[in-house]
Amino acid sequence: MEGVIENKTVTAIVITAFAVVQIVVHMIYFLHMTGKSEGGWSIMALGFTLIVVVIAISGSLWVMYHLNTNMMPTHDMSIRR
Repeated sequence: MEGVIENKTVTAIVITAFAVVQIVVHMIYFLHMTGKSEGGWSIMALGFTLIVVVIAISGSLWVMYHLNTNMMPTHDMSIRR
């Protein structure tokens, strides 16, 4: 099944939207996470987890983006025998 949605940007947006809907459904119906459950502590724990994940992902992307800048220069050292 190739070429169902011609535009790759639209495809990425549709898949992301379905993923977000699936996450919300799992959190509400399977994990029973609401604002009233456990006095709101589960929502606070979810927020903290999301903050940690965002920091970890953005830090990893920042390091990978700037990896070339911080690499040591290569030397043209040929091995002579």
